Amino acid sequence: MKEKATLKQIAKELGVSVSTVSKALNDSPEISEPTKIKIQEFAKLKNYKPNITALNLKNRKTKTIAVIIPNILNSFFAKVFTGIEKVADEKGYHVITCISNESLEKEIHTLQMLSNGTIDGFILSMSEETQKESYYQHFTEIINDGIPIVMFDRVTDEVSCDKVIVDDFDSSIDATQHLINSGCKKIALFSTIDNLSVGKLRAKGYFKALEHHNIEVDPNLIVLTDSVEDFDEKVIALFKEHKIDGIFALDEHASVSGIKMGLKNGYKIPEDLSVIGFADGVWSRRLTPSLSTVSQHGPEIGEAAARLLIDKLESKDDEEYASKTTVVKTELRQRESTRKL
Repeated sequence: MKEKATLKQIAKELGVSVSTVSKALNDSPEISEPTKIKIQEFAKLKNYKPNITALNLKNRKTKTIAVIIPNILNSFFAKVFTGIEKVADEKGYHVITCISNESLEKEIHTLQMLSNGTIDGFILSMSEETQKESYYQHFTEIINDGIPIVMFDRVTDEVSCDKVIVDDFDSSIDATQHLINSGCKKIALFSTIDNLSVGKLRAKGYFKALEHHNIEVDPNLIVLTDSVEDFDEKVIALFKEHKIDGIFALDEHASVSGIKMGLKNGYKIPEDLSVIGFADGVWSRRLTPSLSTVSQHGPEIGEAAARLLIDKLESKDDEEYASKTTVVKTELRQRESTRKL
């Protein structure tokens, strides 16, 4: 097999600069026609092929985007990915998917590994550890290198980039309001994601709704944790020591546990205990009774994020392209775990 020549080798053998060879092979008008023909024919003779990776690194035109999600078990992220892939496919882009496993170190490594010309831009939701440590320098460095990032769901104001979020605060007010309107007076708040930005916003919405109805917050009914093990212990104790008539759960584990523990402790759902969860995965519909949920519209979030990134990649004037935040509205889907209004 004939060995492929490089630009440097061709330049050396012909006694010209690497720049002259490059321009000649790209048919630049700066190079005379006789010199162009000479260089092009010599390059063909020497089996020269352009280094695609190097060109991609220089031009940032790989038509490939990377998606980094915190974990693979959460059905919400899978739904977001379907939306990203749909738009990417329509626009002629390839998608590389990576998982940070909630690790800051892995998130940094993935960004560094793919920012060497492999991809044009990133769509990502931050890892749990990133938000816990409030460390965002790796995002800023990538953006400063000219590679755009679009964040979704878990975002931060500390990084200037396009973002896609849901109305976590407002939708939590509406969900709590729904429980109050259905007659609930002792509404517990359950969460295993209190260290995440979305968890904090959802909790604020719950407190705001109680305040609006002049309902005093009972700290005994609040279980805000960042650990499943810690959560399970506290919920078992809560059901033993207190009576409740409603649960607003901020994530899927808290939602499923709320229904499970309610039934285990003799509550009839929804007659004695109404439950709304901030999740809309497969389990929500398969539970008995089925779970009323705040649906985040994952596919729509993915579509919005992909459009923002591709619009930025294909924008002709970077200076006029200001960062945008798109808010996707949620929807309260009432099923069997809440009383009809």
